[in-house]
Amino acid sequence: MQYFSPFGYEKAPAERYVWYRSRGEMPSDPFLHQYLLGYISDFDFLPTSLQPYGLGFMDPSLQVATIDHSMWFHRPFRVDDWLLYAIESPSASGGRGFVRGKMFNMSGQLVASSVQEGVIRQKRIKSNK
Repeated sequence: MQYFSPFGYEKAPAERYVWYRSRGEMPSDPFLHQYLLGYISDFDFLPTSLQPYGLGFMDPSLQVATIDHSMWFHRPFRVDDWLLYAIESPSASGGRGFVRGKMFNMSGQLVASSVQEGVIRQKRIKSNK
């Protein structure tokens, strides 16, 4: 198991595998589960594109923000069951990071896919002049 600090860490490949599950049982409403999975899907996304540089999204010298985020739901799932989020970032250049993710249930079925592009750049230092 590897821990990724939001403030920076050792350089690593631009991929990440994270298990998620809610702490308690959730109501049966499938839209609630989709809403929550959409929320969850943003947590480990852009930070994955920073891993090859040994940077974290909380690094005070960086500006990190989502430009767009899309998600597709392929089959029913529950966020109170374990879900594996497989994330990769095939590109981080020119001040932008691109990431894509797949969420699998415990049976190995693909339940959702997501993609995101974000701004990742050094903050401009203000001059005292």
